[in-house]
Amino acid sequence: MEEQQNKYQDQSLFSITWPLFIELALHLGMGIVATLMLSQYSDEAVAGVGIANQLLNIFILVFNVTSIGATVLISQNLGAGKLQRARQLSYSVFGLNFWFGICIAIFVFILGEPLLRLYDIHGAVFDYGLTFVRICALSLFFESLSLALSAILRSHGYTKESMMVTVYMNLISIGGNVIATTGIFGLPVTGVTGVSWAIFAARAYAVCALLYLLYNRLSLKIVIKDIFNAKKEDIRGLLEIGIPSAGENLSYQLSQVVITSFVVGMGTASLAGRVYILNISMLCFLFTVAIAQGTQILVARYIGGKQFDRALKRGIRTLKIAMLASTLTSFVIALGGDRILDLFTKDPAIILVGLPVLWAIVFVEPGRAMNIVLMNSLKSAGDVRFPVIIGIISMWGVAVSLSYLLGVHYGLGLLGIWLAQGADEWLRGCFALRRWLTKPWERRFTKAVIEQ
Repeated sequence: MEEQQNKYQDQSLFSITWPLFIELALHLGMGIVATLMLSQYSDEAVAGVGIANQLLNIFILVFNVTSIGATVLISQNLGAGKLQRARQLSYSVFGLNFWFGICIAIFVFILGEPLLRLYDIHGAVFDYGLTFVRICALSLFFESLSLALSAILRSHGYTKESMMVTVYMNLISIGGNVIATTGIFGLPVTGVTGVSWAIFAARAYAVCALLYLLYNRLSLKIVIKDIFNAKKEDIRGLLEIGIPSAGENLSYQLSQVVITSFVVGMGTASLAGRVYILNISMLCFLFTVAIAQGTQILVARYIGGKQFDRALKRGIRTLKIAMLASTLTSFVIALGGDRILDLFTKDPAIILVGLPVLWAIVFVEPGRAMNIVLMNSLKSAGDVRFPVIIGIISMWGVAVSLSYLLGVHYGLGLLGIWLAQGADEWLRGCFALRRWLTKPWERRFTKAVIEQ
């Protein structure tokens, strides 16, 4: 057991992060390729699928409640050398996400249409969005299971295996996209319908592959009885960490719904432009998200092993790397703005709207890097309430309010939306840095000792 404990505490950030980076890049690549292919099919299809994805992402957050909690708790127990406890948590998170997946898939399939109408979209944009929602709702069950299984593998340091599953998922999805949008080999062009079914097939494959890897790498065999045997203390622990963490993400998604409604009023060019630029801006924080996830795993292990100073230094080192990388990447993208946008659309109205926004992301991304790295690290250290409180206040008080003020009232349009979101990211990032430097985990540890 001591050998295993040292193995988990001494794993390097690089060995965890590089597979995460490739996996995230592949996820992003799948989204960009799908957007590019749909853009050749119809700009209305791009707008409809973009909004439908926002709706589906809100429900995927429910699955993240347990997967976030699992990542933190399993990693902490591995760092403390409590291997059997980590194993039991793995079974519990799978069981919880099994039932969450079934319930959410049924709910979205039945109520997808009225929920989509809340976005105030009409015509072809609504029709494309509804098709995407109804088909992808069925795949939410598989997404729920794959998030749980990936969290288990990553917590144990098997990030390369998770990455390979994503590689094959992408091949399935991209192959389906090609067939759906190009009519290759004389097959009918099915557009959004075909793209949706390709996502369904890719997610179903991921669950099968991850179950196999769980058994092959960790000797964890999931059987039917495991979906009924989640322990109450496991459920409580997973939800105590997961609900506040997912609450922050839910607040963000809901604030984006409101902000999207502002963009809808600006016209189809702004709406399609926002979808394209969101895809492009993901390139800027791709490395940040990967290194933040790797740091989250390591910080949780250090906290579990009571290596508090090591956790503090790890967070600060990661912060410096992430801010530098995101700044450089966003600047390079802004320099090549017109050529990059031209890959997505030839519509001059969309390009005119999008070009100034690409320069705004140079302001946004360093703040986002600070926010992502330190908020994730705080959660892994058990400080889960602070991120959600600051998040709700800033997202609604700054991002939403300023988006309306700058984008709608003062007529800056999409540029105003991005400047408002930049102010939100920087504010949350600065609060997170201040909180991190106060070492909140030491207060929790001292309190726990006193109670014992």
